[in-house]
Amino acid sequence: MKIEKPEWFEGAWYSEGERVSNPFSGESYELNGPELSMYDFIMGVQMVSNPSDKMINDMHKALSWFRTNNAKAYMVLLD
Repeated sequence: MKIEKPEWFEGAWYSEGERVSNPFSGESYELNGPELSMYDFIMGVQMVSNPSDKMINDMHKALSWFRTNNAKAYMVLLD
């Protein structure tokens, strides 16, 4: 099943995923390409010292997208 890139998302859209670990708990989860795309974007915005309003708005959209598409991974990696 191919997951379509949301129109608002301007980041890289990966075709392959990988296992990602929560830096605080050490728990990990296998993400597919689109999930990894959103995860990388979310983590990237969090690393920016002064993100723009658009970046913050898009990060909230990405978090919502992630919760909808993989709630279990969201709970392990982002909650």
